[in-house]
Amino acid sequence: MAMQTTASGGPSYAPASAPGHMPGQTDEPVAPAPRRMRRGFGLIGPRRQRHELPPEQFDALALPIGDDGVMIGVGARDQPAVLGLHRPMPFNVVLVGGLWTAQVIGLRAVATGARVTVETGRQQMWASLAQAANGGYQSMTLHDVGRVPPQGPSIGSPVLVIRDAGMRPPRGRVTSAPWQSVLTLLPYLSPVAPRLMENADLVGIQRVSPEEAVQVGRIMGLPSTDVESLSTLPDGVTLWCDRQSRLYVATHPTDIESGLLGGPRRMD
Repeated sequence: MAMQTTASGGPSYAPASAPGHMPGQTDEPVAPAPRRMRRGFGLIGPRRQRHELPPEQFDALALPIGDDGVMIGVGARDQPAVLGLHRPMPFNVVLVGGLWTAQVIGLRAVATGARVTVETGRQQMWASLAQAANGGYQSMTLHDVGRVPPQGPSIGSPVLVIRDAGMRPPRGRVTSAPWQSVLTLLPYLSPVAPRLMENADLVGIQRVSPEEAVQVGRIMGLPSTDVESLSTLPDGVTLWCDRQSRLYVATHPTDIESGLLGGPRRMD
C-alpha cells in the first residue's frame, strides 16, 4: 500500500495492490483442485456451484466468503482482512507492535475454534483475557517462557502459539508445525528482530520510530512512502507485509473486546 496525501496535506492510506487483495495474493485464476496455498493471508476456500441473485437483493450480501482464517480488521477500502493462521504447514508471524493487537488476534483465533497457547513473562497481562476466552474449556492457556509443552495440533484442533517474551525472545521449545502457527510479539525492534523478520512468513509492523522504520524498510524491501508512514501510523493500524506485497489493516474492537481489552493502543 502506498501512502497518499489528502487535500489537507495529511497522510491517507491506500492499498498497495488491488482492493481486497491480501499480501501474496495474485490475479491468476484458481483451479478447483488441488487446493492452493497463499502466503500470508487465508486459505482459498471451498469452491461451490454458482448461485444467482437478482440485483435488488445485492444489499443482502453482507458476509465476505472465500477465505478461511481470523478476521483481523479492514483495509483502506473497508475490505475484510483475513489472516490464515490454520495451515497444513508451518507458519511463522512476527508482529512488531503492541500487546493489544496480539490479544485481539488471540481472542479471535479462539472464536474460530483454535487453541491458543501464550508463552509470556507477564501472565498478569493475559490472565483476565484467558479466563474470559476459556468459558469452561482450555481454549487459551498461559505458560512461562520456555515452558510450553507439546500441543498436539491437528486439522480438527489447530493451535496458535503467541510468544510474548520481550525484546529478545529465546528460541522456543515449541515451534511452528502443520496446523500450529507461531506469532512472535516484539514491542520494538531489537538485535534479534532482523533474524526473526527475515525468517517469518508474514510480518506486521505498527508505529515505530523513524530510525526503526528505515531498518524495517531495509529488511522487508519497503518503498520510501511506506517507510515514511510507519512512524505516523495511528493506534490499531498495522502494515502487514511479506517480500512481495503489503496491506495496511485497521483493527477495530467489538463491544466485547473493548470491554475486555479497552481501545486500540500501541503502548502497553
